[in-house]
Amino acid sequence: MARCTNLVTVFLLWALLMFSWCKASRISPNVYDHSYKRFKSDSLIKRREDITGLRSFVRASLRTPTTVSVSDFGAKGDGKTDDTQAFVNAWKKACSSNGAVNLLVPKGNTYLLKSIQLTGPCNSILTVQIFGTLSASQKRSDYKDISKWIMFDGVNNLSVDGGDTGVVDGNGETWWQNSCKRNKAKPCTKAPTALTFYNSKSLIVKNLKVRNAQQIQISIEKCSNVQVSNVVVTAPADSPNTDGIHITNTQNIRVSESIIGTGDDCISIESGSQNVQINDITCGPGHGISIGSLGDDNSKAFVSGVTVDGAKLSGTDNGVRIKTYQGGSGTASNIIFQNIQMDNVKNPIIIDQDYCDKSKCTTEKSAVQVKNVVYRDISGTSASENAITFNCSKNYPCQGIVLDRVNIKGGKATCTNANVVDKGAVLPQCNST
Repeated sequence: MARCTNLVTVFLLWALLMFSWCKASRISPNVYDHSYKRFKSDSLIKRREDITGLRSFVRASLRTPTTVSVSDFGAKGDGKTDDTQAFVNAWKKACSSNGAVNLLVPKGNTYLLKSIQLTGPCNSILTVQIFGTLSASQKRSDYKDISKWIMFDGVNNLSVDGGDTGVVDGNGETWWQNSCKRNKAKPCTKAPTALTFYNSKSLIVKNLKVRNAQQIQISIEKCSNVQVSNVVVTAPADSPNTDGIHITNTQNIRVSESIIGTGDDCISIESGSQNVQINDITCGPGHGISIGSLGDDNSKAFVSGVTVDGAKLSGTDNGVRIKTYQGGSGTASNIIFQNIQMDNVKNPIIIDQDYCDKSKCTTEKSAVQVKNVVYRDISGTSASENAITFNCSKNYPCQGIVLDRVNIKGGKATCTNANVVDKGAVLPQCNST
């Protein structure tokens, strides 16, 4: 049986490599014009790297995984003892080992952790099995980097599996009480992101519960080839800045079959992100699914190739939103929102090129260009008079906006500086201003 499994693994990996090779070979040189020779050379180098990486992955996958438990390095798991150093030592062992390695956080225990950075590159093909509960220290002095709690940095071919019992608990209430958004008398300071994945390739996160983060719950930054599935992310509706899944400067990512309810965006997508696939998401409470904010502090921002296909949003402040600051530049393009159900959502469909979350905002001429956005098979109810709002820039109007079989009851549509095409039945229809 094991031999059959190994043969199947080899076949699947070979098929994946052939698919990647053929896909690269089909790209037309006309697209690249004078840079085609450089592209062809880069493509060949990339394919050689893929072959080398897949060979290493095959060899590691054919071996029986070695298990490294945090308990073997002195972790108590009683919820009171600081287990940070035990986790660091277990990580060093698992990361430096060869072959497939499972780093085990046993079920039924609660592990108290200070801020911790788990760094690669690793020799192993590593799976972190978080079957117990990770509990964040509530002492500000326990955070070397006040913006991070648990961080995986530069770890390729990493899997994080919660096994449906694993919990990452940020114990955020202490931080929320000291937020300027809860209490205007307090200074606006940073709080840690619960779980950060940085500068990593071939990442899998699945079967995990993340709750009550100090600020952002899961942040995926500067990564590529990422799969997030079957995660449950929760925080109270009034918890400040607790974005569920935050994606920035990341390419080729799929988030699927997940439930997210927070005090901020369920999913936020920021500059540098390309080929983002979001499927079968339940969102609420929260601020909806957002692209942006983009172009803050007069910066240049690019987001492209985003598809949200299958989502249910209930009681959220927004539905599907694109938000950009005045004064920015760049593009947000080739975006599809489809097969979405809205239930009592305040702003079901919204593009806002005048977004501002600062105390004072000035009028600027430049803007991030928003173009080629499709809204298809979207229905439900609006909790405000604004069912559809396209508030676009006079100097950089929204281009190629398509409403296809949209039916949102209980609100109106307002479209300013937007090129909008209706297909099929659309309700409400745009009142251009």
